[in-house]
Amino acid sequence: MPKVDIESVKQTNRTGYPPPFDSDVAGRWYRRLGKASGLTEIGVSHAVLEPGAMSAQRHWHEGIDEFVVILEGEAVLVEDDWETVMRAGDCAAFPKDVPNGHHLVNRSDRRCVLLAIDSRRGEGDCHYPDVDLHYEAAANRMTHKDGTPYPPQERRSGGGGPLTEE
Repeated sequence: MPKVDIESVKQTNRTGYPPPFDSDVAGRWYRRLGKASGLTEIGVSHAVLEPGAMSAQRHWHEGIDEFVVILEGEAVLVEDDWETVMRAGDCAAFPKDVPNGHHLVNRSDRRCVLLAIDSRRGEGDCHYPDVDLHYEAAANRMTHKDGTPYPPQERRSGGGGPLTEE
C-alpha cells in the first residue's frame, strides 16, 4: 500500500457553518486524507483540536457511518445523554441513521489529534440538535430548522462542519 504523506496534504480550518456557528470550531484544523489519497468510498480526515476547540457542532448523519480514533491528547465526547473522556487509543463509532448527536470538545490545555473515518455512500441530511441548523444533502445547503436557507456564503477559515469528508 502506498504510504500517505500527511504533511503534503493541505491543512485547513474552512467551514460550511454560517455565523455564529463557525466560531465554535475555529480551533479545529484538518486534512482530508481520503480524498487526497484517491479513496472514493471511505472518508478519512486527520484533525487537530486546539485547546477549547470543538470538532463540529453536535450532529448526527443520515446515511453515513462514522468512526473516530484519538491519536494524541484527549477530548470529551459529548452525546445526547452522556459525556465520555477519550484519550489516545480510544475509539468511538456512530452508526448511520441513529439520532444520537455527538461531537468532541477539547477541554484540556494541549492539542488533541484524531482520525475521523466515514462511509461515503448514501449521504443524507445532517441534523444539529443544539443549534438552529440543518444540512439538506439533496440541495447541498445549510438551512434553519424551519427550512429557511442561510444566505449562500463562500467557505472560509474559522471553523468547519463535521469531520467527515465533503
